[in-house]
Amino acid sequence: MAKFELKLPKMGESVAEATITSWLKEVGDTIELDEAIVEIATDKVDSEVPSEVEGVLIERLYDVDAVVKVGETLAIIEISGNGATEDVAVTTTAPEVRTKEPQEVKAIENSIAEVTAVKEAVVVIGDSPSGKFYSPLVKTIAKKENISMTELESIVGTGKDNRVTKDDILAYIENRGNTPINGGETKTGTFTTPVQSQKPATPAAPVSVNGQDEIIEMSRMGKLVAQHMVNSVQTSAHVQSFIEVDVTKIVNWRNKVKDSFQKREGEKITFTPIFMEAIAKTIKDFPMINISVDGDRVIKKKNINLGMAAALADGNLIVPVIKNADQLNLMGMTKAVNDLALRARTGKLKPDDTQGGTYTVTNVGSFGSVMGTPIINQPQVAILALGAIRKVPAVIETPEGDFIGIRHKMFLSHSYDHRVVNGALGGMFIQRVAEYLEGFDTNREF
Repeated sequence: MAKFELKLPKMGESVAEATITSWLKEVGDTIELDEAIVEIATDKVDSEVPSEVEGVLIERLYDVDAVVKVGETLAIIEISGNGATEDVAVTTTAPEVRTKEPQEVKAIENSIAEVTAVKEAVVVIGDSPSGKFYSPLVKTIAKKENISMTELESIVGTGKDNRVTKDDILAYIENRGNTPINGGETKTGTFTTPVQSQKPATPAAPVSVNGQDEIIEMSRMGKLVAQHMVNSVQTSAHVQSFIEVDVTKIVNWRNKVKDSFQKREGEKITFTPIFMEAIAKTIKDFPMINISVDGDRVIKKKNINLGMAAALADGNLIVPVIKNADQLNLMGMTKAVNDLALRARTGKLKPDDTQGGTYTVTNVGSFGSVMGTPIINQPQVAILALGAIRKVPAVIETPEGDFIGIRHKMFLSHSYDHRVVNGALGGMFIQRVAEYLEGFDTNREF
């Protein structure tokens, strides 16, 4: 008989540990291949860890509520085998966690984890007002040492994504007596205190409910989307620029090639990949739109990864990402757009499909909207909304003079973060997108 070590698998770059919430199998139970053994919870998602082998559970190494680091052994499973008894430990890629929530939830939570806003706390340890995650162990230590949330928020973490670790809080406690009482910055490098604290958020107005009203609980994903939107508005100084674009050439070209494209490739060509191609080219022209803000620093992104906001059947939102979009030709862009859109609708996106976006595009025109004022997808600094394409009368300039004709036009709505993107850059960006779209080559091949 051989023994198999069931380890806590890697669940994403920003997840370093998980809390055991429930054991689904008892010692002595028979385990089937890919059967869930234990339920875990992280700041990202609640999950189940499945078994890679068949056998019998002979040992559980942690109790419920224990915090386990990625890669540590959770349990021992005895499996059938020939020869002497041996311990089998998995050293290759750990099994994927089977998430209870859709991958869309994980994607949104990953985005939320990147947005941090410093807010004043007035209670001892509870939920972090800034949305930062603290492990149960860190919270327990803080509560035992009477560390308020204000103090905990001020500790500079050395873990992944600046997360406060056990060593960080213990080091803070050790140096706590040397902390200046005037709220200034310390020179120990252990923690810093915000120079300015924001006013407490205004409480929401009370809502009256009568017997005829229906109360609908928000889904977990709905709560995350709401939190992400509020965080973005509180983080970025949103400004919008708008421009009207004549896309008659694009409409006529697509009408000419769409049937032959579908016959040859087995899939449709929409307007989206054409717009995405123009946007990727424009980002190369204006690389300072492809940035993120990290405190007082600006991070200029090397890769151009276009997020493509997509509405799901349940009304929620997901943003799959086209990686290195500037390196794709129109055929490659079309296949990437169609693939991500299909897997978004069918719930088959992988976590990596929604990570790493540097600029987002949302098609509000698919619902008939002429224009919109989209909210920036943090930690990015800009987002472009594509309005509906409409037939409108327009003045057409020719060498023989001006005349009125029917043209296909649409509005581009550009929201950008005025902290780092001024009106000139924001306006020039959509102007260049419009120039690429209006100058579309109708003789090009796909």
